[in-house]
Amino acid sequence: MQLSLVICTRNRAAQVRPCLEAVSAMPKPSRFELIVVNNASTDGTDSVLRDFASSAAYPITVAYEPSPGLANARNCGWRHAKGDIIGFTDDDCYLDANYALATLSLFDENEAIGFLGGRILLHDPTDLPMTIQETKHEIVLPPGKLIPAGLIQGANFAFRRRALEAAGGFDPLLGAGTPFPAEDVDMVNRLSGMGWAGLYSPAPIVYHHHGRKTKADADKLRAGYDLGRGAFYMAALLATPLRVQTLRFWAKQIRYQSRHRTAREIRGALGYLWHRTRF
Repeated sequence: MQLSLVICTRNRAAQVRPCLEAVSAMPKPSRFELIVVNNASTDGTDSVLRDFASSAAYPITVAYEPSPGLANARNCGWRHAKGDIIGFTDDDCYLDANYALATLSLFDENEAIGFLGGRILLHDPTDLPMTIQETKHEIVLPPGKLIPAGLIQGANFAFRRRALEAAGGFDPLLGAGTPFPAEDVDMVNRLSGMGWAGLYSPAPIVYHHHGRKTKADADKLRAGYDLGRGAFYMAALLATPLRVQTLRFWAKQIRYQSRHRTAREIRGALGYLWHRTRF
C-alpha cells in the first residue's frame, strides 16, 4: 500500500517551507510520495517548492494548478498521485511523527472504509482554539449516514484512491478560494451517500498553525464557515441520497442556532445554487 500526501499552497512562500520540513522529518513508509500543488501563486512559492524538492531524499512532485480554489488544487494533487491511499493536509500544518504510519495502518486494518479523518491540534497555544479537532476516541461512520461539518476536516483527512475516483473528485465550487469553504464535508458526505464507510481516529495527528488571535479573526472565520455550511446543505439537497437526512438535520439546527448564523447559511445555500446553475 502506497501513501501519497497532497499539500496545496497559494502565495505562502514564507510559510510553506516549515510544513514541508515537518514532512521530511517524519518517519515514512517504504512507499511514500509527496505532491505539492502550487495553486496559481504570484509570489516566490514556485521557487521555494522546486528548491525544496531538488534536495529531498524521497519522491516529491511539484504540480501547478492554474485555476484558483482549494478544490481545484486538491483535484490536481490526487490526480498526480500514484498511491492507493491519498492523504491531505494544509500548508499551515505540521505533521506529527506518527502521521504516515498511523494513516496507512488504519486503512490496512479497516478494509471497508473509504475515508479517514484525524486529530487537528493547535501548534501555537496562543492561537484561538478554532479549526481544530481534539476528539480522543474513534468514531465509526457507517455508509448512508450524514456526517456533520467539523467532524472530519480538510487539514487532516485521507481517502482510498478508488473512492475519490468514484466521487469524481472535489466540487470546484467549494473550498478556500471560493465563497464557500466546505469541500471537505461535501466530499465525505458524497462518499457516505455512495455507500462508503468512514472512520474518525485520533491516531493521525497534525498541528495547525493558523495564527488567528483576535475576536475579529474569529468572527470572520465563523461567518465564512456559515456560508460554507449552507452551500454544503444545498449541494447535499441537490445531489446526494442524503437529502432527507440533510433537510432534517438543518431544520433541527435552525431551531437552536442564532438568526445571524441561519441567515448566513441560507445566503450560502442560495449562493451555491446560483453558481451551480450559472456554471
